[in-house]
Amino acid sequence: MAKEREIPSKKHKRVIIFSTPTCSHCNHAKRYLRERGVRFRDVDVSRDPVAARDMVRRSGQQGVPVIDIGGKIVVGFNKPEVDRLLELN
Repeated sequence: MAKEREIPSKKHKRVIIFSTPTCSHCNHAKRYLRERGVRFRDVDVSRDPVAARDMVRRSGQQGVPVIDIGGKIVVGFNKPEVDRLLELN
């Protein structure tokens, strides 16, 4: 009997959210991902200047949120793009 190969879960992509504590769009994005069971690393750029520079280098933007999904950058909380990259639909 052939053994079935497990297909990697789409939710296992590396997700990093560059955010600040007072950003409502950031908090909405994090809540959205949590509700869908997506694990992510939250990086507070207001407390970490090195991370802030890294965010700008990756995205070309200073505004938050910036979401890195498996190396693909989403600037702002663009739910359709986040869903597409995470294959949530």
